[in-house]
Amino acid sequence: MTPLYDSLTTNLAHPTMAFPGHSFPPSTPLFPVAAVVEEYLRSYARTFDLLRHITLKTTVTSAAWNGASWTVETSDGAVNNFDRLIIANGHYRVPAYPDAQGLHKWLQKRKATHAAWYRKPYNLGKVVLVVGSGPSGHDISAEMREFADIVFHSVPGATPEDSGNLKRRGRVVRFFDENTVEFEDQTMESGIDHCILATGYHTSFPFLRGIELSMPEPVPPFPRHLHDSSFHVFPLAKELFPIQVDFPPTSIAFMGLPIKVVPFPLFEAQASAIVKVFSEPDSLNLAAEAVCLINRFHELSREHGGDATRIAKAWHRYKNNYWQWDYRDALHEFASASSDPLTVPEWEKEMYDRKDDLRKEWRALEESGEADERVKSVGEGGFQEWVDFMRTILRRVDSGGGTAKL
Repeated sequence: MTPLYDSLTTNLAHPTMAFPGHSFPPSTPLFPVAAVVEEYLRSYARTFDLLRHITLKTTVTSAAWNGASWTVETSDGAVNNFDRLIIANGHYRVPAYPDAQGLHKWLQKRKATHAAWYRKPYNLGKVVLVVGSGPSGHDISAEMREFADIVFHSVPGATPEDSGNLKRRGRVVRFFDENTVEFEDQTMESGIDHCILATGYHTSFPFLRGIELSMPEPVPPFPRHLHDSSFHVFPLAKELFPIQVDFPPTSIAFMGLPIKVVPFPLFEAQASAIVKVFSEPDSLNLAAEAVCLINRFHELSREHGGDATRIAKAWHRYKNNYWQWDYRDALHEFASASSDPLTVPEWEKEMYDRKDDLRKEWRALEESGEADERVKSVGEGGFQEWVDFMRTILRRVDSGGGTAKL
């Protein structure tokens, strides 16, 4: 089980998503496939001599605070104690399913499967329903069009719209036994052979002792224990450090929980803040961080009418893209010993805002067979060549010239 289906490519141009100081190789396709990203990560590990510190194919089965350190047990039978612990297991492992009447029967009959098991668009029937408004839902819907007679794409709040054999519909509210579904506008569609649920994932830390699997109560008062609602982890100072009484907040950190962000550079900024707190525990002002969390809770409570589930789903997902830039800059400023800390470059913000235009134009280049030639040798003269290349593509988009000439 993995969210990496066979045709998956990045939805961010690789110069945008690369770790600062370690670029993808020259001539890399602008939106590379998963195998290229995997090799990039291996290259990063080799370059910085990390492989000797990494044990692969080993599962952490238990991590518990023993009063002085973290006792960690692994699937190979080893038991070790660690002064500090970083939780970086991601949040794309445990499938989340929509709360729709009748779905359970479809799942039992294997008429519906989560996108975690999707690999290829073959042999799923002539009429396929894809549920989900995220990148996977859009990718799978587009891919299925080539192999199914009709593809229904369910997007919450969408206005019904037909484009060839792709038919956009709203949220599915009910699954009937007779291959029929009902949408939120009370319309129905029948004859569906299979449903793919690209409906996201839950947070999950089955190995971690001392975390409550429940929705936290509204604040204030502040909770005494750490909560995993399956949608968010609360309360975390700086989205990293758990404020609670069961273990020292500065002995553990949760990396990579924010959603809809540029991941690798953000992870590096989070790592810098973690090193700062682990080496200087007094640098973390827990009282000030608690106030920030309470203010954010009240903000989301007003926005979502006090609905605890909607607040939890929104907690790590900031609707304002620019939050991630401010957050990353703040982490670097917090961690830096310099008066001139790292900041997010303006070109990155520009390319992130235009990521859909870039991806659409790159796909057009791939379809025309021009992509490899266009990107050949880009990056050999330095990273700025990648920035210039992306801006050239965007100028063609803005001029309406498409991919005729770059």
